[in-house]
Parts: sequence; structure tokens; C-alpha cells
Amino acid sequence: MLPSPVERSLKSLGENLRIARKRRGETMRSFAERMQVSVPTLRKMENGDSTVSISVYAMALWLVGRVQFLAAIADPAADENALALELRNLSAKGAARR
Repeated sequence: MLPSPVERSLKSLGENLRIARKRRGETMRSFAERMQVSVPTLRKMENGDSTVSISVYAMALWLVGRVQFLAAIADPAADENALALELRNLSAKGAARR
């Protein structure tokens, strides 16, 4: 069982990709062919199924011109939690040296 925020995010991503496909006038069959997956796999992806490979989501993003955002998802420069942890560790080390 995935945490609720993860499930919601996958469902949102799938829905957004469904909307992108439909806005481009693509049928499930033609889009699945271009993605090199079966229609049932495309349907699962559009429903936010967590068992679908990330490469399937990536291919769909590429086909709708949004793959450039995939790498930015885990960009270390935008990882605020890690930055806060590093700052706490630096503060603790500085306090220990005093």
C-alpha cells in the first residue's frame, strides 16, 4: 500500500497525461502504439496505477513534450529537506567546536 500522497500524485499524473492525449486528438490505440505499450498498459497509466513502469510514464511525457521536467523532479538543488538537514548538521558541528 502506497502512502496517500503518492497515490494521489500518480492519479493526477495519469489524469494529466490522459487530458494531454485527448487534447492532441489521439486515440488510446494510436497513443499506445506510439508509446510501444499495450492499450491496457496505457489505461493503467492513465489511471495512475503504481505497477506501471516509470519508463512508460516517461515515454508518455516525451510524446506530449514534457519529458524535460522529469529530471527536475529530484533535482538536488531543489531538495529543501536535505538542505535543512545539512544546515542543522553544520550548526550542530559548529556548536560542538565552541
